[in-house]
Amino acid sequence: MEKTIVDFVKVLRTAEVKVSPAETLDVMAAIEFVGYEDRALFKNTLSMLLAKNPEEKETFETCFEKFFTFDDVMQAPVAGGSPDEAQDSDAFEDENSGNNPQGQPGGKGASQGAGNASGEADEQDGNEETPPPTSALGQLLLQGTRSDLMVAMAEAGRAVEVNQIVVFTQKGLYTRKIMDQMGLKALQEEITERQEAADRGEQRLAGKLKRARDQLRDQVRDYVEKQFFLHADEHGKQLREELLKKVKLSNLEKRNHKDVQEIVFKMAKKLVSIHSKRRKTHKRGQLDIRKTLRHNMQYDGVFFDLKWKSVKVDRPKVMCICDVSGSVSNYSRFLLMFLYSLAEIIPKVRSFAFSSDLGEVTRLFQSSNLEDAMAKTMRDYGNGSTDYGQMLEDFKRNCMDDVDNKTTIIVLGDARNNHGDPKAEILREMYEKSKRVIWLNPEPRSNWLVGDAEMKKYGPNCHQTEVCNSLTHLERVVSNLLKYAA
Repeated sequence: MEKTIVDFVKVLRTAEVKVSPAETLDVMAAIEFVGYEDRALFKNTLSMLLAKNPEEKETFETCFEKFFTFDDVMQAPVAGGSPDEAQDSDAFEDENSGNNPQGQPGGKGASQGAGNASGEADEQDGNEETPPPTSALGQLLLQGTRSDLMVAMAEAGRAVEVNQIVVFTQKGLYTRKIMDQMGLKALQEEITERQEAADRGEQRLAGKLKRARDQLRDQVRDYVEKQFFLHADEHGKQLREELLKKVKLSNLEKRNHKDVQEIVFKMAKKLVSIHSKRRKTHKRGQLDIRKTLRHNMQYDGVFFDLKWKSVKVDRPKVMCICDVSGSVSNYSRFLLMFLYSLAEIIPKVRSFAFSSDLGEVTRLFQSSNLEDAMAKTMRDYGNGSTDYGQMLEDFKRNCMDDVDNKTTIIVLGDARNNHGDPKAEILREMYEKSKRVIWLNPEPRSNWLVGDAEMKKYGPNCHQTEVCNSLTHLERVVSNLLKYAA
């Protein structure tokens, strides 16, 4: 059972539920106490110890039902099982009989075995006896119980590491591996031997074994498919997210925007979690040893009353200036999305857009959804020839008085000025008044001095210049911004 718990924890981790080694050990200890005969109690125990918030509870429910369910086996009891055994639970139905609607108690068909799916053939044989099978798998199919088959299939799946399935096209491969592990070779040999025998009873047994084998193959195939969706689906989602984090934002197609937005919100949530914890610690401050000792002398030196050195932590004050001309608009879209997703820890964000004239779009992005805000921004400010000099003049005229030594200014753009006056002296003034000026350029550094690019003049007037053309770059820049602000 310990191996099963470890495998289930791996599934939860793949689905982004955080489970520590200590929590895994706690689960094992709890299961030893409550047992696993009562499914509801078993599930509630795991849920209380492994899922810590509503989102994780929801993920846990899905993973548990997929991981600990064997409906395909339970709905089709193995051949040779008694009718009483097949009718033990009204929840089970014979999926191959075709006689019962889904969810109804199993009738005559439910009392048939997995290998005995073709009841008509048995009725034609009347009451003539057939010899018992000799292969282990044949005995399991015709004489075993549902639980025996369920356990054998799970053990075979674990032996061939079906949880390592990666792509859907491997379904056939793992189906064959599990069948082989369960003893398919010996079963095939017995079927061939019985078919070639002269005795009718032997031939009837061969027919039963063939039907049981075919039905088992269908059940194993369904089992492998569920394992794929349990293990590989979340793993594939993680791989896709990693790919989207690294791809250039300018290469993203519109159909990918929804996926990228989800990734941005997830990254922002992670940063909020990290930096909120850091801020709580800073709010409390550091332990003041002198005051603590002095105030606790009356308690014989026992620290009943702790005194702290208060440390005030300023949240970053950010001004974000984005080039929304055609070549850079996609980068601006996701930078603004990222910043506004961090409202809990960066509440003071002012955003500006330009291609030539600069305009503030703070209220627009605060009051509208991203798509509508970006569309209006592009319509109002995305036309015209790019002019960084004009942008800097507009910023100086309208916003320079709001810049102080707590302000971080982020400029996102390729610095291509169409050979106009770059007005680098204004950027120098911003550099001297602000806490930091960060320039994010989506082009590789090798292109920063090519053609009409002005990074040679703008770069010395910035505290930090970075290549920023992917979500990974954005995450690093914003994380550093929060780190320096703290």
